[in-house]
Amino acid sequence: MMKTVRAGLLAAVSGVSLLAMAAPGAYAAGMPQLDFHNPLVTGQVIWGAVIFLGFYLVLSRVMLPRVGRVLEDRSTRISNDLDVARAAKQDADKAVAELQQARKDALAEAQANLQKALDEEQRAAEQKMQEINARLVSEISEAEQRVAAEKSRAFAALKDIAADTTQALVSRLTGTAADASLVAQKVEGASAHLSL
Repeated sequence: MMKTVRAGLLAAVSGVSLLAMAAPGAYAAGMPQLDFHNPLVTGQVIWGAVIFLGFYLVLSRVMLPRVGRVLEDRSTRISNDLDVARAAKQDADKAVAELQQARKDALAEAQANLQKALDEEQRAAEQKMQEINARLVSEISEAEQRVAAEKSRAFAALKDIAADTTQALVSRLTGTAADASLVAQKVEGASAHLSL
């Protein structure tokens, strides 16, 4: 930037000197402000160059370094802010990755706990079913034993009733009493044939 200002100043000074050299012809062309034979125009040109040189010195020595420092400070601040923003983004990305990993871990743990609970419930249900089946088998066995006992008692009672009924029928039909041992033997044979 300083080089640009210096180049502009050199161009302006050389332009003034060219104008000074071309002044006599310019006056003839109708430009009295370029008549350097007039002491007022020469004074104005000299004071203009001094003022321009003063502005140039003030700008180049005082103002431009301040502007340069401000621009450099601003550039440094922007660079620092960008570094902080990048670090914050990296931290945020890391936190998001950790959160996603924690979510995956929690989901896997919940799935494992659910599967474990389901397995325990299934084992408990199977055990309960085995207990119920064992109890049912026991109750069925007891019921079958009771039925068999009742059946044998009924058959025993039925044998006595059949023997008495047979003796009564034989007595009525024949008029003589039937042999009790023969009737008992025949009833026993018939009941054995029925129980098969």
